Amino acid sequence: MFDLASLAAFSFTVLVIELTPGPNMAWLAVLTVGEGRRAGLAAVAGIAIGLTVIATATAFGLGAVIERSAFLYAVLRWSGVIFLLYLAWDGWREADERPHLNGKRGYGRYFLRGFVINVLNPKAALFYIAVFPGFMSPDRPLAAQAAVLAVISVSIATAIHLSIVGLADAARPFLEDKRRHRFIKRALSLLLAGVALWLLISTAR
Repeated sequence: MFDLASLAAFSFTVLVIELTPGPNMAWLAVLTVGEGRRAGLAAVAGIAIGLTVIATATAFGLGAVIERSAFLYAVLRWSGVIFLLYLAWDGWREADERPHLNGKRGYGRYFLRGFVINVLNPKAALFYIAVFPGFMSPDRPLAAQAAVLAVISVSIATAIHLSIVGLADAARPFLEDKRRHRFIKRALSLLLAGVALWLLISTAR
């Protein structure tokens, strides 16, 4: 269905895009520093499912509908930005709490948040709309090609997100000091707020 050169080029494209700081990176760092590795892993699972849903919807034409509908696009755009700002505020508010070295229960909410961040991110849909066609052949089954590309892109994204969780979790013992923890948590929260504003500006039409 694909030659190795095309798959390699697509994988490299996805890798470069995923390594660009964005909502998932900033939020995973904030979450893992505050709540621990299990919370981060739950969020990574939610993000992966969210990206899979967006990729599947795009393959079946929903992404193009969103792109053409100014109203739907605006709803997704503003909902995503507001949700990210809420997460940044939540991280800032919890900065005075000591890090929970054993994490908290209720990891389902972190899964759900990871899912929502990506479903409400119009840039995710636009990525699939813009990038997928360049690596797909009209002479071959489009759905099957889209499925292969979606699996590759979600796998690369998930590997990067797992690395972020691992690095943030490794730093937690250093953050047992309350002042260091507060500083890092608030710095990451400000970064997440900045990413939300960047998303608002970069997706403006």
